[in-house]
Amino acid sequence: MINLPSVKTDGFKISNMSITYLALGSNLGNRAQHLNKAKKIVCQDVGKIISESSIHETEAVGFEGNPFYNQVIKVETALSPESLLQKTQEIEEKLGRTQKTIIKNETPVYSNRIIDIDILLYDDLQINTETLAIPHPKMLERDFVMNPLKEIYP
Repeated sequence: MINLPSVKTDGFKISNMSITYLALGSNLGNRAQHLNKAKKIVCQDVGKIISESSIHETEAVGFEGNPFYNQVIKVETALSPESLLQKTQEIEEKLGRTQKTIIKNETPVYSNRIIDIDILLYDDLQINTETLAIPHPKMLERDFVMNPLKEIYP
């Protein structure tokens, strides 16, 4: 694959890079450190962090758990949406997340987590497959996502 530099022509940007917004959350251990480690790996494996929201501390939603630190980052990436999903899951695993949300009777069962990384937006794409939904289907219902997102979007 040949990487071409971005070029501006008549107000349109031609680039092989995409913009994605990722939600980060942690409610176990040193929450700030987990967010920082996740961002460091994102920079290494996903792309350049263009901007980041402040960290918001919120109560667990949907289960009895420890308070979360939540943050949204804007990232420039060359990864496809599917590759991005795979990378975010690898980062979660690398940082020690052992259990993903499980579904019981068509209802998600949430639990405490060292790190959670959700893809909120990816350019202006709309994707709805068995493994990936963009925009994130529950983001508009979640203040812990929308408040940090509003700080840096667009």
